[in-house]
Amino acid sequence: MKDITPGANRAFPHPVAPPDIETLPEGSLEVITTHVNADFDAVASMIAAGKLYPRATMVFPGSQEKNLRNFFIQSVIYLFNVARIKDIDPAQVKRLILVDTRQPERIGPLKKILENKDLTIHVYDHHPDSVDDLKGKVEVVDQVGANASIMTEILAARNIPISPEEATVLALGIYEDTGAFTFRSTTVRDYLAAAYLKEKGADLNVVAEMISRELTADQVALLHELIDSAQIHTINGMEVAVTQATTENYIDELAVLVHKMMDMQGYGALFALVNMENRTYMVARSRLSQINVGEVAQEMGGGGHPSAAAATIKDLTMTQAIGKLLRVLTLVLGPVRTAGDIMAFPVISVGPDTALTEARDLFVRYDINVLLVTDPTGLVLGFVSRQNVSKALYHGLPGYPVSEFMTTEFSVVSPKASFQEIQNLIVDQKQRILPVVENGKAVGVITRTDLLNILTSETNVPGILVEDGLDSKGRSKKVLSLMRERLPRPVVDLLADMGRTADRLEFGAYAVGGFVRDLLLRQDNLDIDIVIEGDAIRFAEVFARAHDGVRMRAHRKFKTAVLIFPEDFKVDVTTARLEYYEHPAALPVVEGGSIHMDLYRRDFTINALAVALNEKKFGTVIDYFRGLKDLKDGYIRVLHNLSFVEDPTRVFRAIRFEQRFGFRIGKLTISLIQNAVKHDFFLKLSGKRLANEIRPILQEDDPAPAVARMSEFDLLKFIHPGLSFDRKASDLFQRIKKVRHWFDLTFPSYDCQVWLLYFMAVLNGLSRAEMTDVCSRLNLLKRARQILVDEKPQADRALGWLHKNRRAKPSKIHQMLHTLSPESILFMMGKNTTEETTHILAKYLTDMQYVKPQLTGQDLIDMGFNPGPEFREILEAVQAARLNGEVESRQEELEYVQRMFGPDKEPLE
Repeated sequence: MKDITPGANRAFPHPVAPPDIETLPEGSLEVITTHVNADFDAVASMIAAGKLYPRATMVFPGSQEKNLRNFFIQSVIYLFNVARIKDIDPAQVKRLILVDTRQPERIGPLKKILENKDLTIHVYDHHPDSVDDLKGKVEVVDQVGANASIMTEILAARNIPISPEEATVLALGIYEDTGAFTFRSTTVRDYLAAAYLKEKGADLNVVAEMISRELTADQVALLHELIDSAQIHTINGMEVAVTQATTENYIDELAVLVHKMMDMQGYGALFALVNMENRTYMVARSRLSQINVGEVAQEMGGGGHPSAAAATIKDLTMTQAIGKLLRVLTLVLGPVRTAGDIMAFPVISVGPDTALTEARDLFVRYDINVLLVTDPTGLVLGFVSRQNVSKALYHGLPGYPVSEFMTTEFSVVSPKASFQEIQNLIVDQKQRILPVVENGKAVGVITRTDLLNILTSETNVPGILVEDGLDSKGRSKKVLSLMRERLPRPVVDLLADMGRTADRLEFGAYAVGGFVRDLLLRQDNLDIDIVIEGDAIRFAEVFARAHDGVRMRAHRKFKTAVLIFPEDFKVDVTTARLEYYEHPAALPVVEGGSIHMDLYRRDFTINALAVALNEKKFGTVIDYFRGLKDLKDGYIRVLHNLSFVEDPTRVFRAIRFEQRFGFRIGKLTISLIQNAVKHDFFLKLSGKRLANEIRPILQEDDPAPAVARMSEFDLLKFIHPGLSFDRKASDLFQRIKKVRHWFDLTFPSYDCQVWLLYFMAVLNGLSRAEMTDVCSRLNLLKRARQILVDEKPQADRALGWLHKNRRAKPSKIHQMLHTLSPESILFMMGKNTTEETTHILAKYLTDMQYVKPQLTGQDLIDMGFNPGPEFREILEAVQAARLNGEVESRQEELEYVQRMFGPDKEPLE
């Protein structure tokens, strides 16, 4: 930064010295700009710079605040040389004049100008220095309350005339950025600059009107939400208020609302985070000298002054943004610690081949909850928890080594790692134990409990840090606007009504599971499951009595109920419960519990999410297990390492969700699937449970990737040892997919058993006896057995016959196909590879199968035939004649019968 020596001026005892400005050659392009979301201070500084650089063109890098735009409509801004970005060629700019910023990331698309090799930069700014500040040939930088104050001093020092309108805009900039001279960053120079502008005709009525304006209804609602959600965090002995809100539409002047909230609540420091239009905006204010909000905002990707700052946070959910903010505050305000300072040592570890019983003894002996697993050289392979070992032993697996159930996805740190790095890993990755490694060997460990012990004395703890099973609040995120956007209005009203009913009963009410997952993924799903902390049956009874037309059906053994609404819309209501399994692959034993316990029993993190329905928390997502993060990152992860031991069917659901959403199964979860396959836990599943998981996979729009994934994990052998899924099978699946889409469009009212089409393809290479074994193993229903065991071989024979007899009469084709179901015909169409045969099969489905004689048995009696077996023969002959085009009308049918079966009879009229 250049050393600017103050000069003398009657109005300013200590003004900034006016810089020497070199005149560029005629025709050279000069641009004046500021930061995106320009406020009054930024625009006032641009206008002042326009008077210093009369040839320069003013360009806004992005939008301006709404009030600012409204003011300009009534002002003289258009008298200045203002251009649009699209009218400027960045490559032609020779001089860039930056005001109220030095940050390249804050000038939006104009950042391209910085690529010019012969570019000269002039800077006028009042923000604190930052490592990535742009350097200018001319730099006028001083930390005063408003950049407009610096610009006013320069204009005064150069005796450049200022009109009353210009003075008003400059005064607006000073009043806004100093909070009407109340911010801690305000200096004497700001007062003097304002006095000078008053002398030049600044209209303080306009300033007062713009600064002290009335709030809109949307702004008032947002202010109330911010006040209601505020929480106080004590960090290093200092209280900091953090609040959050979510709004569907963009609401202007968040900074004004935060300032009003500071005044109303009397906070020393306030951080407000508001999610609007898929971005999170943070505005911070501080009256405490110990809390520099500008430094905090800089760590969050923004900037500002010690007393006022802001940041726009991208690619983070609200929960993640608040978590990051708390970590930054702990770093900025807390004492410096390293991993070496807080780690526990010596390290207690076991080898990968250590038996589970031995690991259990170590947990008891040393009173610890997590053990590192290391190889003979000390290299860390993973870690295993007391909880997982206890569960495995409970399931009768004492001889198994710890390597079968250890967590292998983990991070390590060096002894010099910072406290923030440690906290990031334990919070974001939910890692229970963090190995501290030096020269490749573990020299210490840091557990979640260690981190809690440090943080509880300094700040309120994010819910994600609390040990599983404790009464934590978990993560939360408001999704009310998303609910209103994605759900029909009657459904939102219904959920709110359920919340009010639960409030009256003093129960907790939550929407859970796939409904919540799909809501967050913006996918349609009105299959609603409600969990009640209390008595689900009583809740359902009270709700049904209060609503006309709503019926309730209870299942008292399972403490569940179904609410049945008009038009058969149903909502399942269950009592919050926990589950445990008496042996691997058993059905769960259910006991009452909390929402935390209820979510912990679920299969994957993305399905362990809930939305609170009680009125005070309505629309808040509850997330104890990083489900929101896994949804964002696209991962399928189990909640604990014995998940597939307790319920192997979860493997099939993992594959189905992975393929449906385009997600990836996590590395540890893949390892656990491989262990479950290796130890044949699936053999203990009942056939019905196995079939209940295979059927939804085959009902997906494109089940081929999921079946290929099943084959990759060697899961098909649990259906039948002779099954595989190769390229030929994959091609068959793709042909069946095209056929079924054609059929759905052609016969929209027919309820096609799509899963059977694909299952025939999976079993295509099996014999009839093997098909029978599969049906028995899966305990399939009669219709499925008939299609797979009886019709499938018949369809194969018919397809072979069609290949050889493509010119056969329609009556012969009908004779071959009429006993087959549409599913079998469609399978034949998929299996067939010749266009002519496909056309024949399609014609059968759309035309041939509906051809019937117009004559009836009564007609034959009237013709003189005696009832008996001959009737069937005659009618089948008439049907064949119609199929072959030999007869077309009823009269022709009568003549045909007379001719073929009754030569002595006269045709009936």
